Amino acid sequence: MTDYAEILYEVEGAVATITLNRPEALNALTSLTQAEVRHALAASERDAAVIGTVLTGAGRGFCSGVDMNALGKMSEAGRLLSDRYEHLQAEAGNPDADPNYQGSPTYFLGLRKPLVAAVNGVCAGLGFSYATFCDMRFMDREARIVSSFAPRGLVAEHGTSWMLPRLVGPSNALDILWSSRRIEAEEAHRMGWANRLCEPGQAAQTAQAYLRSLAGTSAPYSLMMMKKQVWRHLSRELGDAMGETSRWIEESLARADFKEGVASFVERRPPRFAKLQVE
Repeated sequence: MTDYAEILYEVEGAVATITLNRPEALNALTSLTQAEVRHALAASERDAAVIGTVLTGAGRGFCSGVDMNALGKMSEAGRLLSDRYEHLQAEAGNPDADPNYQGSPTYFLGLRKPLVAAVNGVCAGLGFSYATFCDMRFMDREARIVSSFAPRGLVAEHGTSWMLPRLVGPSNALDILWSSRRIEAEEAHRMGWANRLCEPGQAAQTAQAYLRSLAGTSAPYSLMMMKKQVWRHLSRELGDAMGETSRWIEESLARADFKEGVASFVERRPPRFAKLQVE
C-alpha cells in the first residue's frame, strides 16, 4: 500500500474511501493531491473485493479548489502548470482508451466501479468539478457549492461546462457558473446536483452504506456495464446506443451472473455474484 502524503485511502469490506487530507487548507488541491487521488482510484479498481469508492474531505470542507499557491504560480506563468510524480503513475479508468476520459476529472467517468462524492462542507472550484464528475453526490445539509471560475477571470474548467448542464439543466448551470454564488445543499438537491441530503457529518457514512447495499444485491459486472452505458451513451445517437446495448445484453445472458441472479431470486436468497477482476 502506498503511503500517501495528502490523502487517506482506506478499504473496509466492499467499500474504499479516499479522503482529501489537507484540512488546514480546506483540502485545496495541489498537483500531488490530484496524482494521489488518481493513484488511489487505480488501487480501488484493481481490488476485486471493492464494489465502489467514496470521495470525501477531512475536517470542515470537501475541497476549496486549487491551492492558492498553485494558482499564484499559474497566474505568473499565464498557463497551466503540472508536476509529475514517478511513484504515482498507476493509471485509473479509461479501460477502452476512450479519448473523452483522459483528462482530470473526466477520467472519473471511465472508472469501472461506482464513485460517490460525500460532500461534507464547502465544495468550490476544481473541488466542485471533482464532485460534479462523480457518479453520485451525497451532501451534508450544511454543505454548499461554489463554482468560483468567473470571479477568477476563468472559463468553466475541466469539462464542467459539459457535465454540469447534464445534471441541472443549461439555465441552472449558467446561473451556477455566472453568479458563482453560494448554493446551499437544499437548493443543490432541488436542482438535481445533489442526489441525497444527509444530516451534518453523515455524508460519508451514508455513501458508504449505499455502496455496501449494492455489494449485497447487485452484480459488480452489471454495475460496471451500466456505468459505461449511461456515460458513454449520453454522447451517442439513440440507434447507436441501442445497437451497442443489444450486443451487451447478449453477452450478459451468457454470463454466470445471469444464472446466479435468476437462481437467487427463485430460491429467495442473497445472490453470490462473481467479483470484478480488473488487470
